[in-house]
Amino acid sequence: MTARAGPALRQLLLAVFLFGAIGVLVELALLGHNEEFWQWIPIVLLAISIPVAIALLVNPHRIVIHMFTGIAMLFVGASGLGLIQHFRGNIEFELEMYPSMRGWELIWETLTGATPALAPGTMALLGLIGIIYSFRHPLTGGGQS
Repeated sequence: MTARAGPALRQLLLAVFLFGAIGVLVELALLGHNEEFWQWIPIVLLAISIPVAIALLVNPHRIVIHMFTGIAMLFVGASGLGLIQHFRGNIEFELEMYPSMRGWELIWETLTGATPALAPGTMALLGLIGIIYSFRHPLTGGGQS
């Protein structure tokens, strides 16, 4: 990566993160993803991340970059938690409908069930984009670009 491409690529990563975070937040709101405590975790993380990302776009500072990195790491953790919650919810649903279901059939029906089991992976992708944005950021003393 050339010295000039680094800052532009970093800004592009941040714009992609921001676009994705806003989109996921709107989608979760439209789906009514707020019935249980666990469902609020991605909503709160997304709502916090958006103004932080905007602040980075407008005028990045070292402390804000560290905040953003921490939030991005929480995205990855929340994704894992969401995958577990979606999977468990689908297992409960399938076993309620078909109490005798077991084995691979139960796993398959759980993965393709009522709640999209892999949807929380989007939070991991956004988190990784945020982590890549922050990696060796020049304002944190971590590198050249």
